[in-house]
Amino acid sequence: MEFRTSDDVRLEYDDMGSGQPVMILSGIGGNRVIWRDQVTALVEAGYRVINIDARNQGAAQHTTKGLRISRHAMDLREIMVALDIKKPILLGNSMGAATIFAYASLFNTTDVAAIIDVDQSPKMIIDDEWHYGFKNKVTWDNFPSVLKEPFGRSTYHQLKDETYRINKGAQEKYPYDEKLNYPFLKDHAFQDWRDVITQFTCPFLIIAGEKSPFFDCNFAPLIAKSARYGTYKIIPESGHIVMGEQPDVFNLALLNFLQDNNL
Repeated sequence: MEFRTSDDVRLEYDDMGSGQPVMILSGIGGNRVIWRDQVTALVEAGYRVINIDARNQGAAQHTTKGLRISRHAMDLREIMVALDIKKPILLGNSMGAATIFAYASLFNTTDVAAIIDVDQSPKMIIDDEWHYGFKNKVTWDNFPSVLKEPFGRSTYHQLKDETYRINKGAQEKYPYDEKLNYPFLKDHAFQDWRDVITQFTCPFLIIAGEKSPFFDCNFAPLIAKSARYGTYKIIPESGHIVMGEQPDVFNLALLNFLQDNNL
């Protein structure tokens, strides 16, 4: 389905199932189809799932407008309002999780039922007091140039065959434009969301990949501890795309978290 933002950018989303709403956001360069196993599991469990391609992602419009994380957060808010979604569960991988952090910084979490961060450190840049940044190599001195380098492989474990096939097809049909979206990547990498997370008033789960090539999974217990209702799960034999690499284990952790919090 198509959605037009207030600055007239076309986003694409799927809206499936009924019940407690779950809004899903993918990582940078990703397509919403990567969540196919989670969408199926959530719908079967009685949830309504709104799965979104953000601007410059997947099937959404390629644009020079709004290349900042705050605008992505506003896009999420506008979809929520347009669809009359109340108290959603917000689920995001990588940049998608950062978008949720930005949403919380703008609107707080009083209208959010829960937040799930999939393998996204709240601070991308390493320094003397934070050692869990992107690929353990991005610093204040080098981050603009390092972000121009190829990211390399994001996975540790192969995606399931059907997920791989569908995701590859989406990537070929809707190729990601790294150059166009580079200003957004810089803005995303510049942020530090740790203070925002300490103010979460809803249940918060971090699901990290034990073998993630992007983030040291040890950020998860540290950040979960900083949140009022934080918890974490580290998935063995998984890289950055945890939900696609280990979907059964991921779905069990996700559904157990939702059930434990009566959601």
